[in-house]
Amino acid sequence: MENEIFVGLDIGTTKIACIVGRKNEFGKIEILGYGKSPSNGVKRGVVINIEDTVKSITEAVNQAAQKSEVDIKYVNVGIAGQHIKSIQHRGGIIRENADEEITHEEVEKLIQNMYKLNMSPGEEIIDVIPQDFIVDDETDIRQPIGMLGSTLEANFHIIIAQKAAAKNIYKCIRRAGLEDSELILEPIASSEAVLSEEEKEAGVALVDIGGGTTDIAIFQDNIIRWTAVIPFGGDIITEDVREGCTIIKRYAEELKVKFGSALANENRDDEVVAIPGLRGRPPKEITLKNLAAIIQARVEDIIEHIQYELKNSGFEKKLIAGIVLTGGGSQLKHIHQLTAYKTGLDTRIGYPNEHLANGVSEEMTSPMYSTGIGLVIEGIIRREAEKKIKKASFKKADTEGFEEKDIKKDVKPNKSGFGPGRFLNIIKDWFENDAEETDEKN
Repeated sequence: MENEIFVGLDIGTTKIACIVGRKNEFGKIEILGYGKSPSNGVKRGVVINIEDTVKSITEAVNQAAQKSEVDIKYVNVGIAGQHIKSIQHRGGIIRENADEEITHEEVEKLIQNMYKLNMSPGEEIIDVIPQDFIVDDETDIRQPIGMLGSTLEANFHIIIAQKAAAKNIYKCIRRAGLEDSELILEPIASSEAVLSEEEKEAGVALVDIGGGTTDIAIFQDNIIRWTAVIPFGGDIITEDVREGCTIIKRYAEELKVKFGSALANENRDDEVVAIPGLRGRPPKEITLKNLAAIIQARVEDIIEHIQYELKNSGFEKKLIAGIVLTGGGSQLKHIHQLTAYKTGLDTRIGYPNEHLANGVSEEMTSPMYSTGIGLVIEGIIRREAEKKIKKASFKKADTEGFEEKDIKKDVKPNKSGFGPGRFLNIIKDWFENDAEETDEKN
């Protein structure tokens, strides 16, 4: 496992990042190479231009391949965007024989039943994550396999996506000459890069502020309890600066990054920055206090949406570890202070150096790479879980007289550790079915 190489591909609204890494003998992640390119075909996490997105992916992957000296073919791809939503659901089955131990197959059957829930047109369930199980009336069971009981129930976190948006991501990957190893929900990936096990156990809200969206993932008792996507992020702050200061977008972004602040009162009235004027026009002077006032108003709006999601989750009062901000938008000066003030929760900035090996470049420890690094880590976690399932299957096969060749080799566990990685397989099925329908029409 230490020598196996994993690649994370973060397809964001402002950038596409490709990160190549592996797990060393100390359990830390070594970054072998990385690439970054402007994201020209994505808006709010959704692909709106296939060709531009493919070019950006190819550029980022080529940079990472050259730096790492690795021939990149398989990638762990992050999926997010305003089309992603989640629901909580409880389901159960009645067992045929209460005196027999609960099996892996019965847990699989229960999970599979959740994929049959009715969705709105154009929507599809892409991942089902068991949170806890109930055997008869015994609640809060993490691992029901081996127990006895007449009924098996579970509380599920179900993630839903628009078919078209997910298929477009898959299409871009294929056109760039790549294959998917896994499709992973981005806030789940980011959480692996920046959160500690103690925070997940205590109760924490990860808030990943990207360019087009703000992704939220809430953990408690080491279980993911809630995910949500707010359909705006750092780009809308830039747009407000552009309009408020009447300057072009490029200067607005530079102003925000170099001089921006989420607290207007932290700037003096006499602090002024000059922006070059358009051809034949004098420079424009902008006070940093006015700039911060524009930024603060929009950040407060984003925080209100975060608070709304925290209340909806039902875990607002259970977040002992508070909020962890990450993503490119979290680098805005004073944003964690404003978030803590508005929400009343402890807030820190999450840097993706929790699991990184020594010697990693300083750029890689930036919050903007949390998702990319998290995709590498999540790929490693899923591969390890896959190997455990295969090993258990082989042992069971030996006891039942089967040979190793009779065991399916393509088992891919989902986030819960049960069953195949349906996230990717479902999207492939959509893609292939569309191709078959097109061939039939022709």
